[in-house]
Amino acid sequence: MEQISRTSIQAKAFEFALLELIYSKRDSFQPLWSVDSWAKFLIWLSLNCGLSGEKESLEMFAKAMGSALTSRMRKIFFERALEDLSLHVMADPAEAQVLIMPIALDKMINDNDVVQALERIGLSDKVSLSSAAWERHDSIVSIPWNVKSDI
Repeated sequence: MEQISRTSIQAKAFEFALLELIYSKRDSFQPLWSVDSWAKFLIWLSLNCGLSGEKESLEMFAKAMGSALTSRMRKIFFERALEDLSLHVMADPAEAQVLIMPIALDKMINDNDVVQALERIGLSDKVSLSSAAWERHDSIVSIPWNVKSDI
């Protein structure tokens, strides 16, 4: 029992530290909202883990991280929560669309809040700000990228 608790605590502490690292550094890698920014973050992380920038070293780092952890990190890297607008934005450039959903289940998303969110997080030049280009699916708004050249 003690070993399970110890392992669980270590895992939670690791996850917390990793999440905080992603939150604090994700806006440091330009251009934002691009595959390049994600790659730069991973390279920075591997270098700070003591690996070289050589291709073999980076591949070893990616393999050691594993696909489940890397996928979770990427999801967090490309998400934003705007509490004051009660909106959650998922904007992975590898996906066909940016998704915007309410944080609170009972909130209806209005167009002005969507535009404000896109402008605030630096997506206004990467997606259409015209609601005519958006699709609504119940409480989710999906917005296509202007140009899909960054995959």
